[in-house]
Amino acid sequence: MMNVKNVAVAVVAVLLAVGVLAWMDRGSVQAQQAGKGGTTGRYSVVETQGHNLLVTDNSTNTLYFYTTDKDAPIGSPLKLRASLDLSKVGDPEIKIRDYAKK
Repeated sequence: MMNVKNVAVAVVAVLLAVGVLAWMDRGSVQAQQAGKGGTTGRYSVVETQGHNLLVTDNSTNTLYFYTTDKDAPIGSPLKLRASLDLSKVGDPEIKIRDYAKK
């Protein structure tokens, strides 16, 4: 016979597992939905962590990298640091356009 503590631990473990699986699968679901209609939005967020942002401009095949200034608190303005032309993927070398202050 299971006691209340064991049942609670089992429920929490199942909910945690379902949450992790849903989180891991969210990117593939978005890609499948975009592919079904044949169109995607102009921009796709590749990754963000609160202090940086990677965005693809689907209309120009360009990847943009934004980040905050060093040691800036989370929520500070993001600044464009670099971009690259995704149509060059597969070439032996891809040049990054650097926007950093010189």
